[in-house]
Amino acid sequence: MSAIGKNSKAGTASPGPLQLPLGIRLNDECRFENYHISEANQPLLDALLDASPPDLLYICSQPQQGLSHLLQALCHQQSQQPDQGAAFYLPMGECLELGPELLEGVSQLGLLCIDDLQLIAGNAAWETALFNAFNEIHDSHTRLVIGARDRAAELQLSLPDLQSRLQLAPLYQLQTLNDEDKKQLLQLRARARGMNLSPAVAAYILARTERSLTALIKVLDALDASSLAHQRPLTIPLVRDTMAW
Repeated sequence: MSAIGKNSKAGTASPGPLQLPLGIRLNDECRFENYHISEANQPLLDALLDASPPDLLYICSQPQQGLSHLLQALCHQQSQQPDQGAAFYLPMGECLELGPELLEGVSQLGLLCIDDLQLIAGNAAWETALFNAFNEIHDSHTRLVIGARDRAAELQLSLPDLQSRLQLAPLYQLQTLNDEDKKQLLQLRARARGMNLSPAVAAYILARTERSLTALIKVLDALDASSLAHQRPLTIPLVRDTMAW
């Protein structure tokens, strides 16, 4: 049974032509192949890749834990299965000012991923549009995956019916990677760039830089450029020289 109910108190939007937001593009590097899934996050990955997934899935995550990567990876995978319908990624940080009309016609999609949902809290137009989108896709094959900083129960929404709908969704918490996971992530991303990053060099990097995923990838970007420019392998001396550690 779908977690999305049929009754609407905010009005029902009739399906219209889908309006894709200009300038919103998937990051080509955000794919499952270069995302390290820790043991703690395996249940989330299983839910995302389930052959018979729920209509609605809610993922809670703190900043820089890779949630945007996962949502885009899911869209990339969907795009490789055209018979399953189109995928649409809505990062609310970029879409909020474009207008809630972006949600019109979502029943035409196979997958809709909304990122940073907490940003619509208190915005009546967007809250109503999302509530109406629930009703529009109820009898369609559209799958809705939502990512947010806060749990649905903690969102400061002004539309109670929307809050109730969101709280019915299966909830997953994206868990923070531990140090060993971050080393493996660095090695995975290095291999994707054609570089060999040994466990010792990965540990050296992790011990000397900020441990957020964003900071680690920036270090890898710098090392990639330096290794190419100087035609040197990824060693501790190269890391030390490049990063001035």
